[in-house]
Amino acid sequence: RLCSAAKYKNAGTVEFLVDGEGRHYFIEVNPRIQVEHTVTEEVTGIDLMHQQIKIASGQSFDQLGLKQESIPLLGHAMQCRVTTEDPSLDFSPDTGTIDVFRTPGGMGIRLDDGPGFPGAVITPHYDSLLVKVTSRATTRLDAAIKLQRALREFRVRGVTTNKSFLLNVLRHPDFLHKHVTTSFIGQNPDLLEKTQSKDRAQKVTGTEFRKN
Repeated sequence: RLCSAAKYKNAGTVEFLVDGEGRHYFIEVNPRIQVEHTVTEEVTGIDLMHQQIKIASGQSFDQLGLKQESIPLLGHAMQCRVTTEDPSLDFSPDTGTIDVFRTPGGMGIRLDDGPGFPGAVITPHYDSLLVKVTSRATTRLDAAIKLQRALREFRVRGVTTNKSFLLNVLRHPDFLHKHVTTSFIGQNPDLLEKTQSKDRAQKVTGTEFRKN
């Protein structure tokens, strides 16, 4: 009703908060695609970017077959944003040169990447997002487990990332069982603690050669 009253016809994002009794509290409307659009695309099978362009060119929702009752929901999807931020320092951005950058894959894992590659120079002048990792599965729990596996396989060296924070959240029993509120991070400061990962693939072997 809100978009109809404003005569807005295109892709957009309506944000709400929901309390423990299921009551919705309106926050804002963003008349654009947002970073979370990959979750919608994964559970509906609709290319939102493509449809947005078609609507802007003059095609109607009916012509594109975009009717709410005809849009299926295909399981569950979940997204993590891997950034060059340090959770232990209030998520302050880090800078430097990326030495190692290896991304995960597999069934049900989608990557929307940005400036991450070996040799890339991360400066403080742009957004800290490296890559969005989106998982899809038949259940929410399976989607979370897939994200855990993908993040464990993800390797970045040269700059600090928020990978350990994301894994801490995904492993937390309250998150897995949907017992979270807007106070979740504040009530669990251990989520911000760094976890050390071994650089198993980045090995240097030295060999000494002598002339006879």
